[in-house]
Amino acid sequence: MYFWSKLHYMDVSPVILAIPVFFILIGVEVGYGYYQNRKLYRLNDAVANISCGIVEQLTGVFAKVFTVAAYHFVYTKFAVFSLADTWYWILLCFIGVDFCYYWAHRMSHEVNLFWLGHIVHHQSEDYNLSVALRQSVFQKMFTFYFYFPLAILGFKTEWFLLVGAFNLLYQFWIHTEVIDKMPRWFEYVFNTPSHHRVHHGRDPKYIDRNHAGSLMFWDRMFGTFQPEEERPTYGITTPVNSWNPIKANLQPFVALWQEMKQVPGIGNKIRLAFMPPGWYPAELGGFRRPKPVDRETYQKFDIDISPALNFYLFAQYLLVLVGTALFLFNLATFGYSIQLLLAALVVLSVMGLGLMFENKQQAVTMELIRFFLTIALTLYLFFEGLTGWWMPLGMAIWAFGSLGILMRIGFHRVARAK
Repeated sequence: MYFWSKLHYMDVSPVILAIPVFFILIGVEVGYGYYQNRKLYRLNDAVANISCGIVEQLTGVFAKVFTVAAYHFVYTKFAVFSLADTWYWILLCFIGVDFCYYWAHRMSHEVNLFWLGHIVHHQSEDYNLSVALRQSVFQKMFTFYFYFPLAILGFKTEWFLLVGAFNLLYQFWIHTEVIDKMPRWFEYVFNTPSHHRVHHGRDPKYIDRNHAGSLMFWDRMFGTFQPEEERPTYGITTPVNSWNPIKANLQPFVALWQEMKQVPGIGNKIRLAFMPPGWYPAELGGFRRPKPVDRETYQKFDIDISPALNFYLFAQYLLVLVGTALFLFNLATFGYSIQLLLAALVVLSVMGLGLMFENKQQAVTMELIRFFLTIALTLYLFFEGLTGWWMPLGMAIWAFGSLGILMRIGFHRVARAK
């Protein structure tokens, strides 16, 4: 119990502590793909996946003030039992978290409104470990109350947070095509890469199947299990076609709003929000089932950019990853306002990089805004002495290095246009 209490005392999520391990394993998977001559990764897609994860982690810093507080309020006010700190209660907590996760996850697929909070995770048309990091900003806001029964039963807030984090960590390794099948007994009890590949498939027979977190028997018990047969086609039935993590999170809301405007009557509009994706009233033709993917003509969304720009974006993204990790590990060092500004800087950075992957003209403007914001924050951190010397120096090098390379690329574009 000391390890658990120590983690709680540090107020550092196991998910954040695992960040270095995530990227080591992603690197191993990339290397294995090259060794096997398999194209498991595309740079633009992987960057978009991780960018969504970065934005989710940064917004989660502020969202957990509400979601965790809500669970703790229910626990302190309505808990029926007082449970001892024993291994068997913690094991039961794990089973309870996984059960609640199953229903939260299933409803996130079967209710249009909840789907808005989960769709981001399914947008990638690739399937690799970077997809595990692709999470929605709004996911927790739609699902946190599914766990309230655990609070009422008396499972402590710190138990819930840590067990929930480990449940999430388990699901990282199942986002891979490198592992085919696990031993038969393991496939029966636990969620595996094979089971979860089905879950990410957009083929009609794979849609809304295998919602398990860690334990597969919930799907077997409630009739949502589907074994993997042919290799799935990954993604969603209406692709987002963007590398911009902000657009990835907001576009589904716009799409649902457009659908609501087409549906007649207030009652039907409300029903649309709470019915499964694809539902329409009878006067509009009723439920629209997704069409099978034509594997011969299907092409993934992709945009070609120059090798120089690819190199710039890759180098920039490594710096963004390091900066984000340092920010998350040293979160308590900063006041709330500085946390907001640094989070905004990172979000602006990944948004600008996504736009550059799409060859959008506004990306250069976005990068210039990021440059000036970086310089302003660097000077503030330095003169206020809020961190060690390394952080302002690193931010300054990043900013001026980015500006130099960006000007070179920008001038090259202007010269080419002439």
